[in-house]
Amino acid sequence: MKTQYYTASSLDGYIATEDHSLDWLFQFGDTGSSDFEDFLSQVGALVMGSQTYEWILRNHVRPDTVAKQPWPYGQPSWVFTTRPLPAAPGADIQFVQGDVRHLFRKIAKSAEGKNIWIVGGGDLAGQFYDNGLLDEVIVQVTAVTLGSGRPLLPRRITHPPLTLMSARTFGNAFVELKYLVTKTSTA
Repeated sequence: MKTQYYTASSLDGYIATEDHSLDWLFQFGDTGSSDFEDFLSQVGALVMGSQTYEWILRNHVRPDTVAKQPWPYGQPSWVFTTRPLPAAPGADIQFVQGDVRHLFRKIAKSAEGKNIWIVGGGDLAGQFYDNGLLDEVIVQVTAVTLGSGRPLLPRRITHPPLTLMSARTFGNAFVELKYLVTKTSTA
């Protein structure tokens, strides 16, 4: 089992605009070359922050519209939030708050031996990193710059640095970088 932060980023290191828009990303459509389906088949639990959860509700589930869709994931989902949020109909979602370190055992148990995917955001992934619970960072960097927005991983990671495991391109605008997080004895 690994804890993986898998996301897309602008070239200048943002995962969303200041107002949480991903329009800059969806202009590329489906490149057909991503290994997302294979990645998702190895995921046993998802972890996300409240902004990511609300974005999925607004843009995919749309529960109060004629275009409503089911929650897109069959795996248990853990949403870190400090405020009440509406539940997605039919989804296995736990709304939690607090230190990721104290909830990690429950999250891992719900993954049933499969990987844990940190869907977003960057600060939540940083909290897993801070506690020595992040194993990999997989980021698909695209050929746009945003100038500002929600940072990819708002942490200083210099000693030891991440270890590049692979780099590959797909489509004409993406490069996927896969990094191993080196554990320190103090984490």
